[in-house]
Amino acid sequence: MPSAGDLSARSKEDNDLSLSSMAGNPAAAGARAMSVQAPDAESTLAAVLKSLDDDKAEDVVQVDLRGKSEMGDYMVIASGRSSRQVSSMAEKLTDRLKQTYGILSKVEGRATGDWVLIDTGDVVVHVFRPEVREFYQLEKMWLSPEEAARAD
Repeated sequence: MPSAGDLSARSKEDNDLSLSSMAGNPAAAGARAMSVQAPDAESTLAAVLKSLDDDKAEDVVQVDLRGKSEMGDYMVIASGRSSRQVSSMAEKLTDRLKQTYGILSKVEGRATGDWVLIDTGDVVVHVFRPEVREFYQLEKMWLSPEEAARAD
């Protein structure tokens, strides 16, 4: 089984290879750029939610950040049952977004699998193990006072 370092090196290598092959063939690069349109925030959110559902994420919460924060339009918070599932969901999500929309996401924490942060630009995704999610209670930071009172 490859280590986390091997996987990240392979991922970087894959990105470098695809970019270098396009650099050698400007027509291919132009055709690729025209065939993949950047999705809007709602399309990205829908793709994120579908991917998490396909991978059996638990307690999925979406938070509308429009008008509240400049970091993105939406935040999605989800749980996986184990570190392995958390890491796997994050990897599959980033792969699906890359293949379907050409979105290269920034990812933090995938190697440990306790809390993985995936930044797609418009949608920020947090995937936690349940114990870590309970400790940080991230979604409560974004609830209105009325929603927070109901959650307690």
